[in-house]
Amino acid sequence: MVEHTGIRVVHRGGSKINFREPIFTNDSRYLLCVSGESVKVYSTSTEECVQDLHGHTDLVTGVVLNPSNHLQAYSCSADGTVRLWDFTDGILIKTFIIGYPIYSIHVSEKHAGVVFVVIRMATEKFSELFQIVAVNLPRSADQDIEARELSAVLCDVSPHPGAASFGRGGEYIASAKGLQLEVYFFKNQKSYRFSLKSGMKKGINNTFTCISCHPKEDCIATGHGDGKIRLWRNFNQKKEYTYSTLHWHHNAVSALRFTPEGTNLLSGGIESVLVLWRYTQENQKNFLPRLGAAITHIAVSPDGSLFCTSHSDNKMTIIQSSVRVSAVIQGLVKSDVLQTDLMIDPGTKALVLNGKPGHLQFYSLQNDKQLYNLDIVQQEYIHQEGLHQFEVVKVAFSTCGDWLATVEERKQKNSELEISLKLWVYDKQIQSFGLNTTITAPHEDQITAMCFSPSSETTLLVTTSLDGYFKAWMLADHSDTKDVASWSCEFVGGYHRLKPGCFCFSADGSLLALVFQEVVTVWSPTSWEMLTTLSQPPGDIRDICFGRLSCSKYLVGTSTRNQLFCWNLLTCSLVWSTPMDVSLLQADPLSENMAAFCCQSGNSDLFVFKPSEPRPLYSKKTLCTGKVQRAIFAPRQQLLESSDEQSQWLNRSQLYFLTQNMDLLTFSTKTEDDRLLASSKQIDMDDSVAVTPFYLLLGKHRQQQKEKQELLAERTQLPQGTIAIKELLHTPAHVLPSASFLCSMFVHSLLISSSSAREEKEPAEEEMESEREEEDSEGEADPIHSRQDLGGSAAWCLVDESGAPALTKAQERELRRVKKVDHSWLSSILDC
Repeated sequence: MVEHTGIRVVHRGGSKINFREPIFTNDSRYLLCVSGESVKVYSTSTEECVQDLHGHTDLVTGVVLNPSNHLQAYSCSADGTVRLWDFTDGILIKTFIIGYPIYSIHVSEKHAGVVFVVIRMATEKFSELFQIVAVNLPRSADQDIEARELSAVLCDVSPHPGAASFGRGGEYIASAKGLQLEVYFFKNQKSYRFSLKSGMKKGINNTFTCISCHPKEDCIATGHGDGKIRLWRNFNQKKEYTYSTLHWHHNAVSALRFTPEGTNLLSGGIESVLVLWRYTQENQKNFLPRLGAAITHIAVSPDGSLFCTSHSDNKMTIIQSSVRVSAVIQGLVKSDVLQTDLMIDPGTKALVLNGKPGHLQFYSLQNDKQLYNLDIVQQEYIHQEGLHQFEVVKVAFSTCGDWLATVEERKQKNSELEISLKLWVYDKQIQSFGLNTTITAPHEDQITAMCFSPSSETTLLVTTSLDGYFKAWMLADHSDTKDVASWSCEFVGGYHRLKPGCFCFSADGSLLALVFQEVVTVWSPTSWEMLTTLSQPPGDIRDICFGRLSCSKYLVGTSTRNQLFCWNLLTCSLVWSTPMDVSLLQADPLSENMAAFCCQSGNSDLFVFKPSEPRPLYSKKTLCTGKVQRAIFAPRQQLLESSDEQSQWLNRSQLYFLTQNMDLLTFSTKTEDDRLLASSKQIDMDDSVAVTPFYLLLGKHRQQQKEKQELLAERTQLPQGTIAIKELLHTPAHVLPSASFLCSMFVHSLLISSSSAREEKEPAEEEMESEREEEDSEGEADPIHSRQDLGGSAAWCLVDESGAPALTKAQERELRRVKKVDHSWLSSILDC
């Protein structure tokens, strides 16, 4: 079988924005953070993503500002490159090829043209030893530049970027790993190592977790596993070093950061509390509690006006220096265990899955932004280990998106399983779902599957359970009355007391295929009559899917005996089967294609096929490490026009899948990559309002008006005024002349010169003289009209040769003025 290599597996939509520390721009208006294979630029005031920098071919592992140009940024990636961006225009300036996977990046103002990156020490790919190396970036006019000049700075370091920090603007670099702290001085090229004891007492854990250097003084702050913070001093001497201890956190300190002036130290950990320590007054500290999730990174703007905390729930919180939250940028929340399947909301086209405990999150894959959270359990979640609480385990949407069904469960020790089925109706006024019906104990045992019928005639919901029955829930018709919509159980069915498993509706909702262990039963939802049964070689059936469009007569299934098979429903016979350990089967609702994920040798493979064709359309070996947990075909907003047979299956829908490490991945073609690069837009510097379609249209109209005004307006330049001001402000005070002399010179520089005023006056005078000459010439050329005007008796009935009445001189002057007015705007309106 030939593997197709024209399609890449990428992080696009739902990527982690808390993977690395974010970076503020110098004016604190924008925030840069890594997100999968790209770098995102967010507005700190509107929370909108205003730029998405694409170019890396693997996971981006760090981003820093260019110390030599505050409008540029460096990014590093596991693809072995460092890229220089103009993030205001979204332009890739340079690509420096290092040749080794890069895990983090650091820069210093005192080392121009040099970046410090963390790479593996050995050439082996899976080596666990890392080193910090200095990379000299060569100057060249080429776009892609080989940067092979590497020099080792520190060896055996941690790959985490929070474990290394520059001090005093780049005079030294400090790195922490395990129980050792190492400081390297660039001037004398010496390094000093300091070790801590492991600590045998209960509650003591001296392991280094993070580090931050004071920007002005020789002081290094280190965080530790037991919640302590140590401030190291005199570390330029091996035996005379000292440290003081701060302690508030009850668990490991995950992030430390000094403010630009060094007056405050910020710390955070699992407590979800930002602690602000006074550097000189260590007993005084401020707190910002209840930030929602554990703090993983802390960033500070260059002017110290804003802080940013990254959190474990894939969120970034922007905080003012007065310790108040000003903005929250929420990414896709990824829990440790995903209970629900991946679903697509038919109304918003958003991805729906478990979010915060007891919630469903609606996430826009196109805008890579969370739309909102829906509280399903509607109970306060208590963070206590060993406490069993309600969890959302099943979710389903109706075809039109008006109804949402959820199942929540709670299992406590020595008690029965608590189950609730809730039905939610979409409210157009609040643009969200509201609870309509709650069914307590819909089944006597755990619910295994739930789905709405795609039929547009009725609103039907089917649930299956381990109690051996499946139930059909019907929405009562209240269209002729004003009663609130209500649900009732219409049918309860089973088959030979076997436990039902998965089930699937046909595309038009006329058939229901329901699995009872090794047997597939086919039912009619209108009469609830069992039409036929299908069986296959021994083994419980794991999953089934109806074919779509031209393949609607086929039913595809997988079994626990590593079989993938296909039935023809017209003949009720098995068409084909193949040995394949399919862990997940997913059908594309917009085409005939199906995706089968197979797990072999600890890796997952993908096969895309049509039920009517034996040969797969696309195959990908070693798609990811581990087992694929969930997958979904999401409809595209803009269809692709790929003519390549290998990528045509991605034209209508995009396949997303969730890995064992809870990474949301998808596929990208060359056509899509080119379109993303071409669609990069410049940041609009007016970020006082959100970037909406109406705002973009209004901004384009304002830009056109501004260009017209610039063409028509002629602004008078102030001659030598700017030069005089610069000389006045930049000259040292002890060399300046007396203030009385400077005052007169400064005032004269601001006045408009007589020559420029005369030049403006002369055209106006010439225009007035030309008008007078025209009036005099017209008066001499028409003596008859002037005499009749003096008579006054027949002036109103005079006509010219064409039969039109004659105009007076005042009307003629007004007509000349009207002719001079620019009416080009009228033609543009008529053209539309």
